[in-house]
Amino acid sequence: MTTRKDRPLALSMGDPAGIGLDISLAVWLNRKEWQTPPFILIGDPQVLAERARLLGHNVAIRETGCAEAVAAFEDALPVLPVVCAAPVTPGQPDSANAAAITGAIETAVRATMEGAASAVVTNPIAKSVLYDAGFRFPGHTEFLADIGERATGEALLPIMMLAGPKLMAVPVTIHIPLKDVPAQLTSDLIYRTCLITAHDLKNRFGLASPRLAVAGLNPHAGENGALGLEDDAIIRPVIERLKAEGLDITGPLPADTMFHDRARATYDVAICMYHDQALIPAKALGFDDSVNVTLGLPFIRTSPDHGTAFSLAAKGVARADSLLAALRMAQQLADNASQAAR
Repeated sequence: MTTRKDRPLALSMGDPAGIGLDISLAVWLNRKEWQTPPFILIGDPQVLAERARLLGHNVAIRETGCAEAVAAFEDALPVLPVVCAAPVTPGQPDSANAAAITGAIETAVRATMEGAASAVVTNPIAKSVLYDAGFRFPGHTEFLADIGERATGEALLPIMMLAGPKLMAVPVTIHIPLKDVPAQLTSDLIYRTCLITAHDLKNRFGLASPRLAVAGLNPHAGENGALGLEDDAIIRPVIERLKAEGLDITGPLPADTMFHDRARATYDVAICMYHDQALIPAKALGFDDSVNVTLGLPFIRTSPDHGTAFSLAAKGVARADSLLAALRMAQQLADNASQAAR
């Protein structure tokens, strides 16, 4: 029987013209010093070999499947091939490679859902590049949910969480214009977001009784209606309902006083109303070591919290801290989920 320790993490290559390959090479090259969890890279082995050459790295690359990846990891970087359609030039993304980029993600998810890999870790993609090839999702998060829905036949609500050593933050609305947030922000969406977050914090993060702090939408959480009605009309009733159901939850709180040291000590996760309300403090407090985690999926997924950084590709200056943190967190979440299932 295959155990979690026999299964690698499935790491998608991201956009091959960006820094995903650079940082993947870095975490493998430093695997002993950094104690990198074993992974298999889903991507084009020839493109990876060329990137290693450009960076001056001597890397053994082994094309293999998940079953052999952990054993191979000590001596070679395991790669499950997904071939790019067009030549790759660092720093110059090409929509002709969109199918390989999305195919690597789907392959990583399939391997994880079938039990061959323990979790999905995704390198950064550039959505604008994919849009040119017909990609119809606002971002990685929504695409992953669609893959999960097609595999399970169940409707999913994907929850984005930025998790760092100083802050975990969840935006209720994600990749939509700011002007559309009030219309999209419903009591049902807030309720489901809080429930899914609490569930995954228990079952994947190992928090027995997670504490949720909910931000208001408006300045000063609406100032009793003087600065907006949404906080009292939409957010507060949800918090009272969840309290009655036994959840440890507070709010709506003024966002401008939620993120200092003393405030953060009072909760485990901040539930925010829109993308930047969550991601600005999360990245300010842990840009290099925060991890993007998707909750609410039938598989574990983490990712670095930065983008493709095309201008840094193949220059040897890209930092691998966030990818290393994503790999370590994916392994820890897989361990926790395995323990919770016993």
